[in-house]
Amino acid sequence: MRLIPTALLVACVAAPLGAQNVDATIDKAVAAWSKVKTVRGTFEQTVTNQITGSSATARGQYVQERPNRLSIRFSQPASDAIVADGKAVWIYLPSTSAGQVIKRPAADPSATPIDLTGQFLDSPRAKYDITAAGNKTVDGHAARALKLVPKKGSNAPFTQATVWVDDDDALIREFEETEPSGVTRHVRLTALELNPAIDRSAFIFNVPAGVKIVDQTKP
Repeated sequence: MRLIPTALLVACVAAPLGAQNVDATIDKAVAAWSKVKTVRGTFEQTVTNQITGSSATARGQYVQERPNRLSIRFSQPASDAIVADGKAVWIYLPSTSAGQVIKRPAADPSATPIDLTGQFLDSPRAKYDITAAGNKTVDGHAARALKLVPKKGSNAPFTQATVWVDDDDALIREFEETEPSGVTRHVRLTALELNPAIDRSAFIFNVPAGVKIVDQTKP
């Protein structure tokens, strides 16, 4: 009777166990997010441009009402805002493009995702090839990392992404995505409040005086 080499035996056992862990993590994350209707939190975002070698860090607050309302208000850089009111996405970034606000259709895939972390949890197995990507601690929370690569033909705003799922509550605490342009966006959610009462006025964007509206919702 031939002995199976130890390395081969370990590989045979590890492969299905790894797949089971990925599936379990996905299932828990999808189930946890399905119970969330509103979110309030703070974030830190670092955007890196691989072509220019530049990097910029931003911070701010966000509130979300699923499925189609989102308000991101930056404290750094101040005055920048991205607001989805249910029908359109208003993008106002005076730190980079003073004097105008862009109004895009809410369904525009190139606009900021209206569901920041839910974008990774909407039918994930159908949209992405998903593999384990290690573990780390995020703001004191043990988290498992999953790498997501869009399947051919899927309409994802990124070429690959990594999400870190909290071991305890299965919420996504951090994510990083690489956009088709090569820009990498790394977001860490520094605080999360689930299902708070949110006034609808949070999702109203008031265009500053003298600012031009570039309306991309019209044909």
